[in-house]
Amino acid sequence: MAQDTPPFDPSQAAKFMLRHGHSAKLGLVYRDHGSDWVELELPWREDLVGEDSRQILASGPIISMLDMASGLSIWTKNTKFVGIATMDLRVDYQRPARPRSSVIGHVECFRLTNSAAFVRGFAHDGDPSDTVATMSGVFMSIEGDNRNV
Repeated sequence: MAQDTPPFDPSQAAKFMLRHGHSAKLGLVYRDHGSDWVELELPWREDLVGEDSRQILASGPIISMLDMASGLSIWTKNTKFVGIATMDLRVDYQRPARPRSSVIGHVECFRLTNSAAFVRGFAHDGDPSDTVATMSGVFMSIEGDNRNV
């Protein structure tokens, strides 16, 4: 008889997931989570700057952070790790991050279906009411065969 696995815990998963691959190269840091949301931080680093003259983080690493926070929020709401793939990720920038500032991404999974997960969130550089960017996305579940769902 198979043992039940404990619910997905993003604080524990981050110890592995953020230390390997692309997330590790970016230096992503786990900050906090709730029952359906996760916060990650992208620390400012000179090699991630988009414009040398302005010393602000490039948009690509911010998008990658939001994508990773999306996955973590989906697994958190789902209470288990399942294969997912990004189908659609929209990021709307309101302003550049402040020079030499880290950026924090907060993403909530607000709906799960049998074959998809829907997320929304934002990025800020210290004040959540003064966003750098907002985002929304749809992720496809690739657990098992969903063709008949």
